[in-house]
Amino acid sequence: MKITILCVGKIKEKFFRGAIEEYTKRLSRYCKLEIIEVADEKTPDDAGVGMERIILEKEGERLKKHLRDDAFVCALAIDGKQMDSVEFAAKIEAIGTGGGSHIIFLIGGSLGLSDGLRKRADLNLSFSAMTFPHQLMRVILLEQIYRGFRIIHHEPYHK
Repeated sequence: MKITILCVGKIKEKFFRGAIEEYTKRLSRYCKLEIIEVADEKTPDDAGVGMERIILEKEGERLKKHLRDDAFVCALAIDGKQMDSVEFAAKIEAIGTGGGSHIIFLIGGSLGLSDGLRKRADLNLSFSAMTFPHQLMRVILLEQIYRGFRIIHHEPYHK
């Protein structure tokens, strides 16, 4: 299976990069992983709703260029469906057994994802009602994908 994490912005913090590298290495035995970063837009502190919509659309267009019609698209969205780790693992497994060989996870920038991308997604997934920085969300997502593959393969994982 191929997993793509398609995200807005670059990771600058060394500690986040280290965690991402570690989970990338761990996941290499379960799937082919790629991380694609697109440029983020600067958001002025006084940006109104109209300006935020423009920013979301610009970032969304950059993300759309990397979407594939044959992939299952999962958008991370605060108001999406919440699952526990076992349900998440079952979803990954069901996509694979259902003939899907590619999952694309979308992580937006500081403003999230455009409405168009959220509607385009096959699943809108929420990890919590809380807000997380998009850099940290990348690490959390990688950890949950890794945990999911451990569950799928009936390997021990920390509960």
